Amino acid sequence: MLIDEPDTRRRTPRALHPPATWPVLGIAGVLALAHAIAGAFGDYWIDEVYMLAAGKYHPSWGYVDQPPLTPMIAAAMDVIALDSMFVLRLPAALASGGAVVLIALLARELGADRRAQAIAAFAGATGLWSNLIGHWVAPYTFEPLLWTALLLPLVRWLRQHAQGVADDRLLLVFGVLLGINLQLKFQVVLLCAALLVSALAVGPRAVLTRPLLWAGAGIALLIGSPTLIWQALHGWPQLAMSSIVAQESPMLSGGRGGTAVQLVLYAGVLGTALVLAGLWLLLSRSWLRPYRMFAVAMILLWVFFVVTAGRPYYLIGMYGLPIAAATVGLQRRREAKPPRWGWAAWPVYALSLVAAGMLIYSGNSINREFSAALTQIDSDRVSDAIAQDVSRAYLSLPAEQRTRTAVIGENYISAAMLEVGGEHHPLPDVFSPHRGYGYFDAPSDEIDTIVYYGRDAEELRPYFTDIRPATPGENLKGWIATGKTQPWSTIWPALKSL
Repeated sequence: MLIDEPDTRRRTPRALHPPATWPVLGIAGVLALAHAIAGAFGDYWIDEVYMLAAGKYHPSWGYVDQPPLTPMIAAAMDVIALDSMFVLRLPAALASGGAVVLIALLARELGADRRAQAIAAFAGATGLWSNLIGHWVAPYTFEPLLWTALLLPLVRWLRQHAQGVADDRLLLVFGVLLGINLQLKFQVVLLCAALLVSALAVGPRAVLTRPLLWAGAGIALLIGSPTLIWQALHGWPQLAMSSIVAQESPMLSGGRGGTAVQLVLYAGVLGTALVLAGLWLLLSRSWLRPYRMFAVAMILLWVFFVVTAGRPYYLIGMYGLPIAAATVGLQRRREAKPPRWGWAAWPVYALSLVAAGMLIYSGNSINREFSAALTQIDSDRVSDAIAQDVSRAYLSLPAEQRTRTAVIGENYISAAMLEVGGEHHPLPDVFSPHRGYGYFDAPSDEIDTIVYYGRDAEELRPYFTDIRPATPGENLKGWIATGKTQPWSTIWPALKSL
């Protein structure tokens, strides 16, 4: 039978092994608890404070650099418990644990017994990148959960199709989950493109002939339409972000070479070994042939992200599938010939666990160092320190002048910190011409005085006659600009930058 021909013969479905409920839930629960505890301390991560500011002060159906789901989650948590880092980050911790459960379910779909499911869950729980960011409210924190959830109904359909009993309603579920993914990050479009090419190349092509697959795609477009329409109305700024990501690649990941390595190594000590082994098994073993398209898709995405100098965490949502395949491969080998050196795996488990634990509890230190490098401020709460000093500069102005004053942050990070920190310090409206903030509201023409927070104020000099240092606070790197020479309708488009 050709690989792209559906098998219409009725077969007895292969029974799945019982779920490893308590081992998997235990691993996921410990991980979620560790992230919840770690998340209760420290300051906002730079992307996290932007998510909160965007969702709380600038709710929208779309943003320049991401869809609205993560900002909505951050804003909702802030409504539930204002200023509570624990509550704000609780969805991230739960998502990190939930992704582990789904990886174990993927392994079960491929034929894993309870032991193999637990190993898959452990590998998923000890990923390097996931444990570093697993308690920060950012799109890439939720991506492993949603990508794995997206792949699960497709894997189940492929298993059933190989047995001749596929339930096409699973393809509708795939469409719903795809729509939710579209509200999180647009990289899922690349995943779907890679899966489409892979299905055409190595099969099973039968999935592409199912009407409910395309009905599911229609549902996905319907769910994702608000943010897609927003992007279309604003000239698709998300597409322009790819060049910005490439420009930042040398600083963040060491360029394309660093990205190539980290795209795999972020799976963790045990995870990296299983991802590589799983890819090989998916490509070479006949019993995994129905799922070969996933290995091809992952390799295609790896090549694409390296060539385009993408972020080194763009593949974290795909780790679960090859990890699942590898654990089943180990199980089949164990069943065929019990290993004599099974104890040798325990040092790998121990090293994986130690590395993951170190990353979870070093995240706040890494966050502090990164924020200090960006802001030149060494503080446990950088956002509050910035807001306090800018507020002092603002309050140093005469009362009448303050009615015509706004604050501008040099970049989206400082603007977000000022808006969030401004909850506790008197500040006027905060703006920034950078990235997503440049697409928020611009200052009104009544504004003729600016308190500017940034390294220098050179970009303002063509539009203000007087720019002097603002020095009320010990941390402030800012200026006060007066004597506006042009309307903001002219100034703002000239300042906007991604």
